Amino acid sequence: MLIRILPKSLHHKSSGPILQQTAYWGRVKEKQGFRTIVFEADIKVSGNYPHKKYRKGQIVSNDFLVVLRNIGPDFSMAYIPYGPSFDPGEEERGRFLEELSESLRTYLPRGCIIIRYDLPWESVWATDENRYNSEGIWIGPPDPVTRELRMNFDTKNRNLRKSPTDVLPSHTIFLDIQKDEENLLRQMKSKTRYNIRLALRKGIKVHELDMGGLSLWYDLYKQTAIRNNIALHDPEYFSTVLKTKISESPSTATVHLLLAEAEGYPLAAMFLAISGKRATYLYGASSSKHREMMGTYALQWNAIRKARKTGCKEYDLFGISETPAPSHPMYGLYRFKSGFGGHDYHRQGCWDYPFDTAQYEIYRSIELNSTGYHLG
Repeated sequence: MLIRILPKSLHHKSSGPILQQTAYWGRVKEKQGFRTIVFEADIKVSGNYPHKKYRKGQIVSNDFLVVLRNIGPDFSMAYIPYGPSFDPGEEERGRFLEELSESLRTYLPRGCIIIRYDLPWESVWATDENRYNSEGIWIGPPDPVTRELRMNFDTKNRNLRKSPTDVLPSHTIFLDIQKDEENLLRQMKSKTRYNIRLALRKGIKVHELDMGGLSLWYDLYKQTAIRNNIALHDPEYFSTVLKTKISESPSTATVHLLLAEAEGYPLAAMFLAISGKRATYLYGASSSKHREMMGTYALQWNAIRKARKTGCKEYDLFGISETPAPSHPMYGLYRFKSGFGGHDYHRQGCWDYPFDTAQYEIYRSIELNSTGYHLG
């Protein structure tokens, strides 16, 4: 496999369905204090690509956004959120990431000890029939050592490591929203369909908020964080996501803040992101009171309808438990999201390519004591 890379302007970053790989998202991260770099990679396809999407010897161009994060006074990490989007095929993934990492090394700042790929590719274990139980339920990937052995197969340095934590959610549900509304409702679980109709009968209204509505959002977000014992992010984070304008980049990505309320009482809110033909349920929050009003169901149904009207073909519910086990702390979220239909999608998650092994092991040990999802 031959890879040639060159830096390019964020302004010229190509758009696509992955929000975190758009110029819009690059602007958001810059406003949050991170440095970003975009690289264009020309990749010569080697091997037989599945589904014959590419032919052997073909040159494929793919650009990707890199976010540089300080992880100490002298060291940094190159983080690639949901990238690269180009998938060389199951048998070539490790070698591709190794060659790409070595090609990037000279372009990254001194003190960069690691590249972290938050891979959007479907996990190879998600299609392995041996990873499903007798009821057809996925039991998850094997242990990290086994996963690393497979990823490093046919690599020179055997240097790819499974990260101790995934930054963005690696498990989600995708809905095909090209169907009409009647069929979308029909594919949902009966309880979800009932709750949507119940919310509508109760007079819940959903409308879009501007910057002035951020205080309403943040109050609901605080209630949700306290209720679920998750770490709070400051209001400025969400303000930056909402106020970064499309005019600041050529990206077609947009973000909308939606609120569900009844008689002036805020019940639930969410950030709906639209990029390419994909809509994403980016962040969500709900009130600890009046949950019997089913505001979250009305909110999701409205977001799905809005996404359809803008021409989206798929809806990413963005984050579920790894497996649908009732003992999992995210099981309640899985039960809610899976009620809308769609299919589970398991990404490969975060993978590290260390440049400085000693410093990486120190950083890794710190992360092992502080795992969990971040906001990207």
